[in-house]
Amino acid sequence: MVKIQTFFTTIDFSNNTFRGEISKVIGKLKLLKGLNFSHNELTSTIPPSFGDMCNLEWLDLSSNRLFGDIPEQLVNLTSLEKFNVSKNRLVGPIPHGKQFDTFENDSYSGNTGLCGLPLSKTCGPHQSPSSSFQQAGDLEHENGFDWKAVLMGYASGVVIGISVGYLVLSNRTPDWLVKVVGIK
Repeated sequence: MVKIQTFFTTIDFSNNTFRGEISKVIGKLKLLKGLNFSHNELTSTIPPSFGDMCNLEWLDLSSNRLFGDIPEQLVNLTSLEKFNVSKNRLVGPIPHGKQFDTFENDSYSGNTGLCGLPLSKTCGPHQSPSSSFQQAGDLEHENGFDWKAVLMGYASGVVIGISVGYLVLSNRTPDWLVKVVGIK
């Protein structure tokens, strides 16, 4: 890990169709100045460990399927000049203070669940995190892949296959089977 920290100052993982979670280990890259995960298919929350990258000057997580809130730990990134989480599924209040007071609406566009400055949408007194869990559950349907449908199809195929096999073999020995297998 030490070699990566001293050699790379920016990492650009954009436009790679990466899927799944963002690794929390990336938060250990404390000398990193720029990180770009934009235009992928990442489906996780933003790791709070990103707040440990104290030298980070720009962070682009736009155009993914990130959900949940923006971790309050990111306020610790006092060197952060550019921040983009637009076109995700983030919810809850936008952190405020330090650098977060300088980012414009464009940094958050396309996240209908976000509220607070600089957006015009105000947060309620008790912003509910339940909507983030609901959005996470909706991802499997939006991706077009649902394990319940796969299992129901598999189970139906097994039941029909066993039933047809039983009906064919229980009445008499079929002539075609005798010819194929060679049983007389």
